[in-house]
Amino acid sequence: MPQGSQTKYGLFGKLKAVEGKGEELAAILLEAAQLVSSAKGCWIYLVSQDVHNASVVWVTEVWETQEDHDNSLKAPAVRALISKAMPLLDGAPEKGTTLAVLGGKGLQ
Repeated sequence: MPQGSQTKYGLFGKLKAVEGKGEELAAILLEAAQLVSSAKGCWIYLVSQDVHNASVVWVTEVWETQEDHDNSLKAPAVRALISKAMPLLDGAPEKGTTLAVLGGKGLQ
């Protein structure tokens, strides 16, 4: 990590839906993207679907700080979407990868 750089908090996560529910899971996560788009510290909330397995949805997040991310999860509307998504998951969500985001296009 470059010395003196100011990093942002990043997460890269994989969610697997039960068979036939990938589109529904992706739709819920896109709703979440809309909700957090104006949340304090949210730079990126990107939802992607695996082209080889429609049950797998990837979420890429960049936040100013981990605290901003954690606070976003406390919003009642976000909590409602989490409750809506949980029954669609094929098992417990995999632990996401935490990243120190150094910069790049879209983060200036």
